[in-house]
Formats: sequence, C-alpha cells, structure tokens
Amino acid sequence: MTVPATPSAPESAGPVRDRSPLPDVLRGLALAGILIVNMQDFAGFRVWRQSGLDGIAQTLTDVLANGRFISIFAMLFGWGAAGLLARHGAGLFVKRHLILLLIGSLHFVLVWHGDIISNYALLGLSLLMFGSLGVRALLSVAGVSGGWWLVEKSLDAARSFAYQPLPRSANLPDLAPGITYPQVLSERAREFLPDLLGGSLYNGFWLLALFCLGAAAYKTGLLTRPQQHVPLLRKLAVWGTLAGGILGMWLAYLNTRPDFASALLGIPVRMGGGLAGALGYVGIIGLLTVQGRLGWLKQFANSGRIAMSNYLAQSLVMTTLFYPYAGAQWGRWGAASTLALALAFSAGQVWLSGLIVQRYGSGPLERLVRRIVYGSRKEHHA
Repeated sequence: MTVPATPSAPESAGPVRDRSPLPDVLRGLALAGILIVNMQDFAGFRVWRQSGLDGIAQTLTDVLANGRFISIFAMLFGWGAAGLLARHGAGLFVKRHLILLLIGSLHFVLVWHGDIISNYALLGLSLLMFGSLGVRALLSVAGVSGGWWLVEKSLDAARSFAYQPLPRSANLPDLAPGITYPQVLSERAREFLPDLLGGSLYNGFWLLALFCLGAAAYKTGLLTRPQQHVPLLRKLAVWGTLAGGILGMWLAYLNTRPDFASALLGIPVRMGGGLAGALGYVGIIGLLTVQGRLGWLKQFANSGRIAMSNYLAQSLVMTTLFYPYAGAQWGRWGAASTLALALAFSAGQVWLSGLIVQRYGSGPLERLVRRIVYGSRKEHHA
C-alpha cells in the first residue's frame, strides 16, 4: 500500500468543523465501554468474588470491553493530537495539552482518582518528537515501545508466580463508611502528583505505542477515508477480533483467581488483548461505515463529539451515587447491576448528546477549551 504524504504546513488557525463520522462513532462507543469497565472502581466490588449473574456480567465485561475501549480512546487521542500538530503546529499543540493537563488535574482532585486526561495530556507531548515521522516509522515505534512494555509486564508476572502466593488486592480507593468529601479531597490532592508521575512512568511506553498507532491512522486517512482501506479493515476485523476474543477469555479466567500473580498477569493480557480487540472493533465499524450500514451506531457520533464533557459527567454522577460522602452505595452493587446501570446511563448520554449537539454544536467543556486554545479567531471548514 502506498503511504500517503505527510500533511504539510499548518493551515489557518481554528478547529476543524467538518467531521468524518467514523472517529466520532468510535469515540462515543469507547466512552460507553470505558464506563462499563470503570464501574468496578466507582462501585467498589471485587472482580474475583463475582458469581452467578454477577459472574456472567464480569465475564462479558472482560471478553468484550476490558482493555478494548480504553485502547480505542488512547489511539483516537493520538489521532487527534497528530492532526492538531500537522494543521496548526507545535504552539497550539502544546497550549491545548497544557489546558487538558489542568482539566485532568482538577478532575482527579475534585471528582475521581481514575482520571486519564492528565496522563494523556502529559504523555501526548511525546508526539512533538514522533509526530513528524512517516507511517512506517510510527508503526515501528509503536511495535518496539508496546512490545517492550508487554514483555516487561509479562516477566514481572512470571516472577510473581515463582514466589510464595500472595492474596489479590482490589486496588480500589480507601473509602471508609462516613468519610467526608474534604477528607477525600485532601487525600487525592496529596496523591495527584505521585500518581501522575508514577502512572506516566508505568504506562508511558504502552501509551506511546497507542498514540503512535493513532498518529499513523491519521496520516493514512484510515478513519477519514475508510473506503480506501477496505482490505486492511477486513484484516483488522478478522484477526483483531479473533486474538482479542482469545485473550479476553484468558483475562476473564484470570479475574476469577484470588492470587496476586494472576492479577499481575492480567495486566499485559488485558492490554494486549484489549489492543487486538480494539483493532477488531475499528475494522468492523470501519467496514460498516464503508457499506453505509452503521444504522443505530450513528447515534454514538453525538456523544463522541462531546467526549470530554461526557467523560467528566460519568465521573461526577457515579461518584455522587456510590461514594460515602454522597449516595453511599459503595460496595453494595455487583457486576450485573453496575453493568445495567452503565448501559442505561450511556444510552441517556447518547440521547442527551444528540440534543446538545443539535442545539449548541458541541459540549460545554469542548467550547471552553476551543475558546482558550483558539481565542476569538474564526473557525474554518476542513
């Protein structure tokens, strides 16, 4: 396949308004899938203790969602960052990432410790070094960086199996009954910087790989011109779905085990299988786009267009419902009930997003960021 030329000099300032449907549909689906997986952290249940209907729900989550939608989200972040850098240059690129870093920091401290915006904003600056590379070079960086991360995490797990068995930790926040919001706020404020730096070091090479894959997708036009990449989309749909399904079933098994070593092995299995499954989803939805058969999936484009507002709304609503200082449902829900809640809430977000996009064109946070980044300069059509 001939590699398209890399986009050249920046265009006139302003965000792109004419959009291909595929990236927004993928982003909207990713938001729903991320919420499904994040419900464990919001609600405070232990995955390895789920049985009966809860066990079935957890298995479905692991096979179909765990690791997949966060991978799509990260690749789309790289896709968008590469486009911003190519169109508008390093100045606006850095400015936008610093604003996202601030928003993510506030999200972490004020709302929820599981924020990903700050990590993405910080590590996304690495595209200043790699964003100008060609497609093959980007894929090489992704392969080396992601492959090294997977091998290292797998070796960590292998060494853990050789030690005396240790019990599994839920890795959930310490939310004792009766804890107050100021107490939680103070604790998260202390944790923010160590968590940001530690998380960036731990996940840095893997996120770099995903960002580079997204940047490569931008330069080939995979998401904006999917009709030109049908053979690739078919391969992704078949092989990504197959590999992702196998690794997803392995993850589901590991998540029934109460030992620490299984949890450690679950990390590379989750992310490796998640990437494969994510590429499978991209292939399937890309083919549906080419065939004009997206159907009801088109509605996810609305929630994808206001992804940041929707992502923060998920955190605000779910922590209000579950955390002890508000709804106090922490530890009372299992995998099945939280899966049903996540699906219902996501459907509501899709519906509400359609109204917001129709009325305002974008979400409140998207408008705020756009105003800060681009100022009063007029928007242009791509």
